[in-house]
Amino acid sequence: MYRTIRKLAGPGRLKLSAPTPIPKWSPVALYRCYATAQLDLPALDRTWRQRWSDDQLLSQHWLTARSRTAPSTQNPDDHMYILSMFPYPSGKLHLGHLRVYTIVDTIARYHKLRGRNVLLPMGWDAFGLPAENAAIERGIDPAEWTRDNIARMKDQLELMNGIFDWSKELATCDPTFYKHTQKLFLLFHQLGLVNRQRAIVNWDPIDKTVLANEQVDSEGRSWRSGAVVEQRPLEQWFFRITEFKEALLRDLEELAKEDCWPERVLAMQKNWLGRTTGAKYRFPLTADHETQLKGLKDLEIYTTRPETIFGAQFIAISPNSKLAKDLASSDPKILKYLETLEDSTESSMQGYRIPYIRAHNPVGRAGAEYSHQTTPLPVYIAPYVRGDYETGAVMGVPAHDARDYAFWQQNSSSGEIKYAITPDPTGSSANIDGPYLESGYMTELAGQYSHKPSDEVVEPIVEQIQNKTQLAELRTKWKLRDWLISRQRYWGTPIPIIHCETCGPQPVPDDQLPVELPKVDHHWAGGQAGNPLESVKDWVNTSCPKCHGPAKRDTDTMDTFVDSSWYYMRFTDVDNKDSPISEIAARTCLPVDIYIGGVEHAILHLLYARFFYKAIMGHLYPKDRKDITGRIDEPLYESSHEPFKRLITQGMVHGKTYLDPDTGRFLKPDEIDLSNPSEPRLVASGKTPVITYEKMSKSKHNGVDPTNVILKHGADATRAHILFQAPVAEVLNWDDDKIVGILRWLRRVHEHVHTLIATVPDSGDSAPFDGKEYFSKTEDELSALDKEQTTQWKDSMAVWRTVQESIPSITASYEKVYTLNTVVSTLMSLTNAIIEKSNASRRVRLAATTELVRLMAPIAPAFAEECWSLLRPDTDMLFSEAAGVQWPVPDGSLPLLKVKRTKCTVSVNGKKRCVVDIPLKPASIEDSAALEMWITEQVLQSPEARERLGAPENDIRKATKVFVVKGGKGVNYLVPKM
Repeated sequence: MYRTIRKLAGPGRLKLSAPTPIPKWSPVALYRCYATAQLDLPALDRTWRQRWSDDQLLSQHWLTARSRTAPSTQNPDDHMYILSMFPYPSGKLHLGHLRVYTIVDTIARYHKLRGRNVLLPMGWDAFGLPAENAAIERGIDPAEWTRDNIARMKDQLELMNGIFDWSKELATCDPTFYKHTQKLFLLFHQLGLVNRQRAIVNWDPIDKTVLANEQVDSEGRSWRSGAVVEQRPLEQWFFRITEFKEALLRDLEELAKEDCWPERVLAMQKNWLGRTTGAKYRFPLTADHETQLKGLKDLEIYTTRPETIFGAQFIAISPNSKLAKDLASSDPKILKYLETLEDSTESSMQGYRIPYIRAHNPVGRAGAEYSHQTTPLPVYIAPYVRGDYETGAVMGVPAHDARDYAFWQQNSSSGEIKYAITPDPTGSSANIDGPYLESGYMTELAGQYSHKPSDEVVEPIVEQIQNKTQLAELRTKWKLRDWLISRQRYWGTPIPIIHCETCGPQPVPDDQLPVELPKVDHHWAGGQAGNPLESVKDWVNTSCPKCHGPAKRDTDTMDTFVDSSWYYMRFTDVDNKDSPISEIAARTCLPVDIYIGGVEHAILHLLYARFFYKAIMGHLYPKDRKDITGRIDEPLYESSHEPFKRLITQGMVHGKTYLDPDTGRFLKPDEIDLSNPSEPRLVASGKTPVITYEKMSKSKHNGVDPTNVILKHGADATRAHILFQAPVAEVLNWDDDKIVGILRWLRRVHEHVHTLIATVPDSGDSAPFDGKEYFSKTEDELSALDKEQTTQWKDSMAVWRTVQESIPSITASYEKVYTLNTVVSTLMSLTNAIIEKSNASRRVRLAATTELVRLMAPIAPAFAEECWSLLRPDTDMLFSEAAGVQWPVPDGSLPLLKVKRTKCTVSVNGKKRCVVDIPLKPASIEDSAALEMWITEQVLQSPEARERLGAPENDIRKATKVFVVKGGKGVNYLVPKM
């Protein structure tokens, strides 16, 4: 017997203690023998990674040989493109990385088991400032630093038992990749989607580069260096993403269908696009003397809330507006006021009223019903009004704008507030205190629009004012601006433009691509900041491709978001030297079926990726649409292509954090005594620390190295623990101590598999198990079973019923992705059902265990392969390249496995009297009275019930009320006291 187990152990499978003499065929002894086996999960990882690698090499050799004799036939329906957002090669994976890669690999393995041709590539978002700053600090080439980091992170990724297709690996800093980034830039240039213009840009004085608006925080600081951003005028390259604004907004509706994209991400994208329907109003001006108006007849203002014009109480102009400066030239008081503002901020609410100029609300000229709106409005100079926003003037509506309200309270003598909108459908504003900022109902100030919903009257109000006065106009505005891609740094894709004084900017010819980055070792050795490309004369100086005269290369590089906007396309055609992607690859593999990553990329990366995909596919491989002339290509700017069918956003991973209870200081690991993990103490004082879970960071000393976790517990246990601890979209509070529950479960499965294969096989074990056939016994056959056979039959039914219920439940969770945590819990319940129903037939337990192993394989692939090799030693590996569909499906036996009887708890006056076995409620019984009579009859048929309910005080036939619980699982009788 021990020799048999030794054969099963093999390298990297089981660690066995010394054998114990046992009776040869004792089932208990067999179990005890197998229970001594120790599960070595890290060893299983090594064994099966090598087996998968060997199998993949053999498969690639076979495919290569086949491709020489047979053309490739690819059906798009067979493909499943699953992708996680590729990482920046910082040199070290953290648990956040491990979480997203566990999720993506689990889903990829699930679809592979379903027979899909899965593409799961991996690459590196390798350009960017961190590498450049590291090069300056260390005095080394950023390419060298990046390559070393990639090698280290790739080694870490290998440990997690992933099935990444490394033959598709790419790095954005590789010239073979950025050659095509440059090609796409030139394609966009050809299509008119690139322009160069002088612009005021955000300059980071520490990193010495330009930042996009999105990379500057609300305090005006750089998102990366934290420096206060400066404003500088520079010639910059822009992608004209605004040409696609309508398509980008329109197609959010498609992405919202069937919850393909999270609602939160869609809302963030919609807000960033920022489409608003507002109005431009002109407020006529009058003055004590016409010359005081400096030739200005009216003030234009733009508002996103046109319906609030009925509540306008003043006009405010910016101190930086042309009107304010013109007035200051002839008004010493205004000049003095403007000088006082030099040391103030935009948050200041101290205004200056221009005493001789008045504004007139255009509503007052829109009809007699608005005669109350003819009172002139005061005009102020107000610091909170920005000179670069629209016209540099606003209509002040204190009732419906917080800043207008604050300004009016400080500068108005009366402080009176006029409400145009109220939450009260009657139009009353009596109970409003302060500004009301929401939608609601129009008040009496709105004349014919009073009591109507404010959102519904915007257009009619503007149209009426326009028709009557010509002083209003509906306007649609967008927050979205063209994408500034120029960066004054080295470590990025060089912009493929040559500047000639005679011919102007010229595209680099295709045969001269890629424009590679030159070596600048002296720059890194000197630890210098800034862009070294400007000083590399041999690289900068070149000839014009048009006139062949002297010219200079563009020394800017592209924003790294450009690389991440199209890398997912390149994965499908990574060896194509001539174009970024071929038509067959685009039509066969794209778009990405499932894209997984952090919600922090909800705006920039995803918006830019959508723009790129629409532009590239819309031009190279446009969709067609019907019109009155037939089918035509979709116009480029109306491209409906979307890069990611489904987007999954995973939550962050927080680490256990210890704080000093007295000072709140974050404690280092060596300051905590964890000899008793359930009762940690401070080493210095013995006090109990405050424990929280927070975002992992060096300053909080709560980081966890995923490599150490995997080497200690094994990749499969780590993967299962990550998935089990929290739903995919929620924050995962990492607690290494809790992984023991997963380890215990895997050990139970492991011991059960070994115990099962050691038992004497049933006849027919080698044949495929057919649940419908196995459980199709007649009533006569069942009645002929003896007590032991009946017990086996019931346990077999219970086990197989749990299997059949688990398969669709687990399949649905794999499909949904967000509920992967329930997969693990359902697998644990299935494990319990199989092991605890030990009287079930070996054939049923073998079939059930086989299904269990297949269902858990996407989460714990090496462990599942080990169990599979023991249960089905004559079949292919689960994840063999040659394996077909391995995913279990319900066999249709569930109707045969329904429980026909149930346990019913009988209570009298709330006290439990007995538990009886009764039939399930017939479907024909619907009303409660009939159910009460039927269940009472069934209870009284039980000898035990008749004995327990024999006393007069328990006579359920005299009950005045009957309460049936859960269709018959319990019943309570109210019997009057004697």
